[in-house]
Amino acid sequence: MPFSRLFGKKDKEYIEIETEEIVEDFMQKIVELPIAAIIPNRFQPRTVFDASKIEELARTIRIHGVIQPIVVREYEPEKYEIIAGERRFRAVSSLEWEHIPAIIQSLTDDEVAAIALIENLQREELTPIEEAKAYQSLLDMQGITQEALAQRVGKSQSAVANKLRLLRLPESIQQAVLDKQISERHARSLLVLEEEEQQLAVLAKIVENKWNVKETEQYIASLHAKPEPKKAKPQRKAISRDVRIAVNTIKQSITMVKDNGMDLQMEEEESDDFYQITIQIPKQSKK
Repeated sequence: MPFSRLFGKKDKEYIEIETEEIVEDFMQKIVELPIAAIIPNRFQPRTVFDASKIEELARTIRIHGVIQPIVVREYEPEKYEIIAGERRFRAVSSLEWEHIPAIIQSLTDDEVAAIALIENLQREELTPIEEAKAYQSLLDMQGITQEALAQRVGKSQSAVANKLRLLRLPESIQQAVLDKQISERHARSLLVLEEEEQQLAVLAKIVENKWNVKETEQYIASLHAKPEPKKAKPQRKAISRDVRIAVNTIKQSITMVKDNGMDLQMEEEESDDFYQITIQIPKQSKK
């Protein structure tokens, strides 16, 4: 991607140059710089470097040398900052070599930050948190909108917005994403919870129980579910003393008739307004 397109400038005309001239011009720009005079990119969005991959790259460089020079800028006289190629720089440093081939460019802080981000995005080496922090740095430094940033990095605005939302989470949850204890989708599901204490409690459960995203979302949904209201038991109206006496007298009479051998059937029913007793007397007694 041309720098002009990345920083919103108009594209310049491309002039056809013979291949030999391009190679010659490129070779003239390569210089051998002392390792001790170079510092890593201060705007490097990637904070986690795989030590095994650096070691593997170092073995390759030991055999074949540095095929692709790193790109730097001079931030102080004879002091250089890496623009691109930090993995190569780390690998060469581990070999304890004194010099590394480099190309010196004159770029601003904004341009260096943007190039570092684009380089890592194209390689898909950033964690979601690193990517989010890089987006926020570019927004702060360049004073652009999320929509403009999305266009420059080749992402949708919603994708950029979703990454930036991760920065609302507590530092410990962001670190869990960096350490790959939880995924980005796990982290985004925690944004539903408003209280930090609750977010951290759910994080602990995710790690302890090794929940997948679906299980995490189901648990969070259960925290928001409202308990069903308890059904109120119907209140029975108090029966006056006179009514109780009448009811008990009727029941005693029915009992006496039953004791004399008549098969009576009795049903009771109570409503708000009355107490009903239904008695069935057979027309013929059983022999």
